[in-house]
Amino acid sequence: MNSLIISVSGLRGVIGISLTPIVAARYVTAFAKRLHELNENKSCRPVVIVGRDGRSSGVMLQSVIVASLQASGCDCLIADVAATPTIGVLVRDLKADGAIQITASHNPPPENGMKLFSPEGRVIGPDAGAAVKAAYENGESSWCEFDSLGVACHVTDPHQPHFNAVLATIDADAIAKKKFRVLLDSNHGSGATLGKRLLERLGCDVVIVGETPDGQFEHVPEPTADNLQTVASRVKVEKCDVGFCQDPDADRLALIDAAGRYVGEEFTLALCVQHALSQPATRGAIVINGASSGMSERLATASGVVSHRSKVGEANVADMMIAVGATYGGEGNGGPIDPRVGYVRDSFVAMAQVLALMTQTGKTVGELCDALPQLAIHKTKATVDAEKLPAAMKRIAEHFKDATADFEDGLRLAWPGRWLLVRGSNTEPIVRLIAEAESETLAKSMCDEAARLL
Repeated sequence: MNSLIISVSGLRGVIGISLTPIVAARYVTAFAKRLHELNENKSCRPVVIVGRDGRSSGVMLQSVIVASLQASGCDCLIADVAATPTIGVLVRDLKADGAIQITASHNPPPENGMKLFSPEGRVIGPDAGAAVKAAYENGESSWCEFDSLGVACHVTDPHQPHFNAVLATIDADAIAKKKFRVLLDSNHGSGATLGKRLLERLGCDVVIVGETPDGQFEHVPEPTADNLQTVASRVKVEKCDVGFCQDPDADRLALIDAAGRYVGEEFTLALCVQHALSQPATRGAIVINGASSGMSERLATASGVVSHRSKVGEANVADMMIAVGATYGGEGNGGPIDPRVGYVRDSFVAMAQVLALMTQTGKTVGELCDALPQLAIHKTKATVDAEKLPAAMKRIAEHFKDATADFEDGLRLAWPGRWLLVRGSNTEPIVRLIAEAESETLAKSMCDEAARLL
């Protein structure tokens, strides 16, 4: 990916090619312009938190971003290396006007990017994101004169508010009595500092892989089965009760059981939902996105609570959670969202609440996962010109006449116990096809049939 990609919540690109200091400065001052517009009735300057996920290029980008914010008349609170959900909590705790998290999530080392936060500690929504994008593309800026420059200072301990918020969702002392042995794979991203502190408070004997946040990834950063084979083997060799594997900015978590079996990210959300539904404070409506496994839906139905499906994307999940008053939610890429902590996907919430579920039930991760509804997800993609996609989706919907069709976010076809999502990429001339059914064969055949129609 050599081109710059600007989405509703931020941008990403290749350092020195599509993402240069000039591009970063232009984008930051476009964001600052938006903050000044929202801040026009206040007498003080906007306050912006700046954090980064540990990538080697993050230090350089942080310098550019902080300078650009100051030059745009904003004060900066520098968190340095911190997880994405930590930044969300910090925005609310310090009553900041927004934040910029420097991260490219699970993308390769040459890439980096920026994720923008609102004053509510959430990733900004589509309307705010569109306004920043338009300002950037129009070359609008908010540069100020010498007597209006912002100031910058470092946050002494950016992790403590998040640490406290996660602990408040579980019985830490009960977990500590179990003395779990845990492998934490932070893969040289931003997760180890808070991750180690949290797990040690929960009484865990912690084996850490990739503790130093320098972006020198020991394996491909996306926490998938193929990328975690070595880590999975180590969980078994080290005789750990569970392996927790984070992506570089630590908003996603994949699970490995004591036998060294990769159980993945979909199970992370399902186990967290199971724990939430067992607690009075969080037993209520849930929201997952249209591409997440139906395991969580089935758990909700069995518990007698309502489940909702949002558009794909963290901001969309959060919007629907707020709209329907959901007590829990998340995305099936290993990102639970607990409103008591924040409306951001959170690997630390996931670790604490999976350990809480293990403590509460007396079961291992493997036993808990095996007891969940066993569904199979198949994913593939096809190349389709964007202008031909609407007609192709209509053709697919007409072909699968026995399904309930929803065109709100691409095309989602639903049958009892199975579904198919056909969704155009925002960044490439491809269509992603995702299907879930009670067998891999059926899920694959649904994707294959839709791809043939495309």
